[in-house]
Amino acid sequence: MSTAPPSVQPPSWPPPPEPPERPEGVGPTPGRPSWAPWTAFAAFVAGLGGALVGGLVIGLVGAAFGASLTDPPPSVNIASTVAQDVAFILAAVFFARLAGRVAPWQFGLRPTRPGPAIGMVALGYVVFLAASAAWVALLNIHDKDELPKELGVDTSHVALAATAVLVCVIAPVAEEFIFRGYIFPALRNWKGLWPAVVLDGLIFGAIHAGSAPVGYLVPLALFGSVLCLVYVRTGSLYPCIALHALNNSIAFGAGVGWGWQVPLVFAGALAVIGAGALGVRRIFGPAPLFPSPV
Repeated sequence: MSTAPPSVQPPSWPPPPEPPERPEGVGPTPGRPSWAPWTAFAAFVAGLGGALVGGLVIGLVGAAFGASLTDPPPSVNIASTVAQDVAFILAAVFFARLAGRVAPWQFGLRPTRPGPAIGMVALGYVVFLAASAAWVALLNIHDKDELPKELGVDTSHVALAATAVLVCVIAPVAEEFIFRGYIFPALRNWKGLWPAVVLDGLIFGAIHAGSAPVGYLVPLALFGSVLCLVYVRTGSLYPCIALHALNNSIAFGAGVGWGWQVPLVFAGALAVIGAGALGVRRIFGPAPLFPSPV
């Protein structure tokens, strides 16, 4: 007589503990890339190092053609500044690729609703201007931005036009790409929204230590934080680039003594940026739809 073997019941294990609740905005979120927080600082350092190396190489090339190393001409200064912007973009792309394939939308290059975006840009700029005015009045700051003169805007019309493109188009695109498009999301994966907003602003202010008067570094840090919030509310980097271009156009116009030319420069900058956005969409296709991209 045969009997069936006794059934073996698996041991009853207690259920695993619930994972600790993350702070708001921390960790991977649908639509936001899961870039490691440490890469935010690594990309910044790498971009800065690349900018220094690029500037040195361009300076040496200029010296080989007779330019002064200690007092380079405007063409060398402009080329070195462009190299700095390119280095920051390449650093952001390099570290983003460590996490896998990258696409423009991951850096915020995606469309957004025009109405809310314009409202956020206007609100953010009003807040920034009010806080900056209070800061300048409190400390009685009278320093002026000497960067346009260092780039030779008063030496030739070519240098003036090149500097306008650099300051009002290239710089806003490059700086927003790395600071809001890469560093801010990576930092947000670390400690959440508000620490990332503060840290990103501080880093943004610090990078201008060599090009802006010391008294304006705190307002620039605030500007960086405001741009983070614009990015969060619109889900797109384009409003941040537009606001950055607006601020730079006004600052550039003030530096060279312009008045009615400033709106034209800003309109031209928006036209170039808009053409670039259309080019990105045509080459890479439309961005996927996510409920909360940043």
